[in-house]
Amino acid sequence: MHKYPQDFWNSRYSDPEYVYGHEPNAFFEEQLLQLSPGRMLLPAEGEGRNAVFAAKNGWDVQAFDWSEVGQRKAYQWAQENGVNINYEVGKAEEVEYALGAYDALACIFSHFSPAIRKEVTRKFLSYLKPGGHIIFECYSKAQRDYQEKYNSGGPQSVDMLYSEAEVREEFPDINFEFLETKEVELREGAHHVGLASVIRFVGKK
Repeated sequence: MHKYPQDFWNSRYSDPEYVYGHEPNAFFEEQLLQLSPGRMLLPAEGEGRNAVFAAKNGWDVQAFDWSEVGQRKAYQWAQENGVNINYEVGKAEEVEYALGAYDALACIFSHFSPAIRKEVTRKFLSYLKPGGHIIFECYSKAQRDYQEKYNSGGPQSVDMLYSEAEVREEFPDINFEFLETKEVELREGAHHVGLASVIRFVGKK
């Protein structure tokens, strides 16, 4: 059972503005620019800000999200930037891609219900080539306190947030270049603004 149904995301993205902004996630941008372009998978990509940035930097991008409205805005943003992206509408547990086909996987604020999270994470990792890179930034369990103080976004259910122990468990056999819980100042549209607690890592399969 999804805690954020499709209608929720279609409603959120129906705002004429890009609700998480046009600019890529800062951590994603920083880490992506250190990699050689190839094929990238972007789950839960929303309105396409990270996908378009990756495409502008030479990546062949496959994105997906459950929201048709998000897809439409992502294609519009890609067109305005003169790039092509592939973007599928579908549930994380139902989309299928070729095994070992991607050079990089980026999970940026891709929070899933605990009922499916381990399953979909295993799927995502199976699509990554051996030696492929993972860029990950999601809210930590400490974010519940930051929500109350700063209203800086994220799921309201603590079981959809991450601890470092859960990350290590759910990304087994990954060589972590680093894994950290960090306080950051978010400036991502209307819903990711202010001080927040995130867990982030870069790893290699």
